[in-house]
Amino acid sequence: MPKLTQAVWRYRHDKMIRLMDELAVDALVFTTADFFQFATNFHTDVQPWERPIFAVVPRQGEGFLVMNELSTNHMRFSMEARKVWITDVTFYAEHPMVQNRLPLVSQLPEVLAERLSRAGLRRSRIALDAGSGVMAAVQRLLPDLGVRVATAELRSLRWQKHAEELAVMQAMAGLTDWLQDRYREAIKPGRLVQEMDCAMSSLFVQEAAERFPGEQFEVVRCWTLSGPASASPHGDGASCGARIREGDVLVNIVIPRLNGLTIENERTWFCGRPDDQKKALWTAARDATEAAIGAAVTGRPVCAIDAAAQAVIERAGFADCIRHRTGHAIGIVHHEYPEDMAFSQRPLLDDEVYSAEPGLYVYGVGGFRIDDTVVVGATPRVLTATPKSLDYATVG
Repeated sequence: MPKLTQAVWRYRHDKMIRLMDELAVDALVFTTADFFQFATNFHTDVQPWERPIFAVVPRQGEGFLVMNELSTNHMRFSMEARKVWITDVTFYAEHPMVQNRLPLVSQLPEVLAERLSRAGLRRSRIALDAGSGVMAAVQRLLPDLGVRVATAELRSLRWQKHAEELAVMQAMAGLTDWLQDRYREAIKPGRLVQEMDCAMSSLFVQEAAERFPGEQFEVVRCWTLSGPASASPHGDGASCGARIREGDVLVNIVIPRLNGLTIENERTWFCGRPDDQKKALWTAARDATEAAIGAAVTGRPVCAIDAAAQAVIERAGFADCIRHRTGHAIGIVHHEYPEDMAFSQRPLLDDEVYSAEPGLYVYGVGGFRIDDTVVVGATPRVLTATPKSLDYATVG
């Protein structure tokens, strides 16, 4: 069963310690949902802007959490399943007064300040993943506390994946390949596009239940753009009631999330035989994807992935059809870091994971995008295996 164990915690914690040394800080504090999950393996059940959360990982000693009481039972479930990595939790109150119960402290800054003091951090230097109004209030309570926001530096913790993370992503990729076959069977003229996507989401959930019972699975996106609407990477904003038509180009987007990790699998389909223009655009998109995959080599610059795909599209004569960069990193969220992959000169590292999804978009005709999830290495490894042939892409 693909899941993340204490081995992943040790891997991530070692990287945190090294980063603390580099930043000369005594603790890292994670306040956003994705970083909180990175540090704890807890699937965050609140919006942090509404109910702030804090995962404190000190240089010395054990980590601890400060959370809203709404999460009490969710955390208990996670602890009983031995999924969560940090189990010292203090809950603050959701209500100002609750009868017949032991009172919870309702003032969040005071709770966090007390926990930091108890951990010996009241005169320390700490780094945060993002700015926090609560932490500003804590600084007023602990005037000797040094706080810095280190968003960019903390993002680097998430570039490289542990072997267990890659195993989870590989398992999901196999599931998306299965679903793409179901999409191929489902595409028919006259079918409501949104209805088809809902049906595919239902099949997705049913198959995931067979493969991953008891794990954390969600459908992030099963989304199809059909006909001229696909000429915009994110549709035309008028999807309600749209139906597949004979001759349509369709771009579908399949993104699941399993145990805190995502992957992407996207394909371009033809409802009926494509004409020569559509064949040429589809072929250029496919070849550009293959070039992007081939550039995901350890030591080459991050931007080489985008440059390789762009060169293929330009040679095919479709440079004016490019509307976005070739892809992005993938991990806890499906648009991971670095966010500037088309411009980043940083050398690629082993076991980074990227989407390879160059696209071509022709107004009035449609979009052409083929997206695989690839692991960086001396030889890049593609996780998704849905066929990339015109015969497979042509339905009917």
